[in-house]
Amino acid sequence: MNEQTRDSGTAPETPTVAAPSIGPVVSSAHLASGAMPALSEIEFGVTMMVNAYHRWMVRCMAATGAEGLGPLDILALHTVNHRGRPKTLADICLVLNIEDTHTVTYALKKLEKIGLIATGKRGKEKTVAITAEGEKACNEYKNLREALLVNPMKALGLDEAEISRLAATLRLVSGHYDQAARAAASM
Repeated sequence: MNEQTRDSGTAPETPTVAAPSIGPVVSSAHLASGAMPALSEIEFGVTMMVNAYHRWMVRCMAATGAEGLGPLDILALHTVNHRGRPKTLADICLVLNIEDTHTVTYALKKLEKIGLIATGKRGKEKTVAITAEGEKACNEYKNLREALLVNPMKALGLDEAEISRLAATLRLVSGHYDQAARAAASM
């Protein structure tokens, strides 16, 4: 110790060394090496989020007793239950931004077979509506979601306005992916 440190009672200064930059956290460095690496970070974050979300949905729905449903089946079920009004296949595909209608058709047939939705008609158009059993499954899912996911997330103290802005940004960015997909399909 030098005399000045001993007299003042403070520890000697240690030189600070800058931590090496590890760069953006991505799954494909070759894609992040372009003009907008942050977009690769979003893509990786969305990939991780989608896979975690799908896993959550399947396990939460299984915990309600509705086992054997996949993520698309569960999304379709919640969409059919939304606002308690019958929906058409086109309504569901539009809301979920799904182009491959056959995947939703298959999900709806599966949900109807196990009694969670029922088919009907609106004019000449086929509709689907939630059944009492389907509404019960959705409500049990909601209760589990509140207890197992929402309450722990609220405990983090995240700014809900910021989360809403993030959601709006992701919806906006999805439009650019749709437009780029259309352009790529015409190549």
